[in-house]
Amino acid sequence: MRYWGLLILVLLLAGCGKTHKAVYEPSFSTKAPTNIKAYVVGIHPLHNPRRLMEMYGPILEYINATMPNVHFRIEASRNYEDFEKKLYSGHFDFAMPNPYQTVLSLKHGYHVFGKMGDDNNFRGVILVRKDSGIRTMNDLKGGKVAYPSPTALAGSMMPQYYLHTHGIDVNHDIENVYVGSQESAIMNVYRGHAAAGGTWMVPWLEYSAEHANQASQLEVKWQTGSLPNNAWVVRQDVPAALTSQFATALFGLNNSVQGRKMLARIPISNFEPATNATYAPVRNFLVVFSNSVRQVEQ
Repeated sequence: MRYWGLLILVLLLAGCGKTHKAVYEPSFSTKAPTNIKAYVVGIHPLHNPRRLMEMYGPILEYINATMPNVHFRIEASRNYEDFEKKLYSGHFDFAMPNPYQTVLSLKHGYHVFGKMGDDNNFRGVILVRKDSGIRTMNDLKGGKVAYPSPTALAGSMMPQYYLHTHGIDVNHDIENVYVGSQESAIMNVYRGHAAAGGTWMVPWLEYSAEHANQASQLEVKWQTGSLPNNAWVVRQDVPAALTSQFATALFGLNNSVQGRKMLARIPISNFEPATNATYAPVRNFLVVFSNSVRQVEQ
């Protein structure tokens, strides 16, 4: 596909420019023809930019093919902080934030129109090495626990709340380290840099499938309850008819063999309709979390 050539060029340029202070802002989709309107789509940093494009690039290419009068371009972000800065400034036309970022985006000119399916998989997991000797919560005391980001709901907040409700003083009994991505949190455990790591079910399943040998040395020691999965939001000034077309293409992916293959890469079974009200359980969780573990913006 067209994006592969540009992806390779991006990686070569990024490698050649490592000595420069400026940080490259990754953007992977092909440029829109000059005679049609282009829309920027942001996916929160579930993965590194290359992996993100491998998973979501084909979906955007498919939507572009079904909507030839406009063009959608994925723009990746370096980390959670970078993505959130763009989201809250209204930079993205469409975006797929995590549920915490979704709640905050509603104050910055966005509304929810869809979400990932499979809410049961939106749960935090706490990983340890099988040879770590960690058997109970008390064994974590005095050690490091790695997480993707302070604002990662399933990867950080939900595991921290789980630890809190099972006898760990998160702010004093352990050292919390935020390592930038889901993969980094997993790798910090695998390499022994952290006694445990928080992530969520989907990145763990992907890692297990792609790195079976490394994953076999880890185990899910504890897992949290679930919340509504990642949302799709759209900026309020985007035409409603365009949002409806985008949603129709997105929600229909599971109706074709080609679409199901795209979804399997993520992996989820479908995208589905949602509204702002869908994320009321997340708002409730944030209130409890702020009152009991650490303060977060609500």
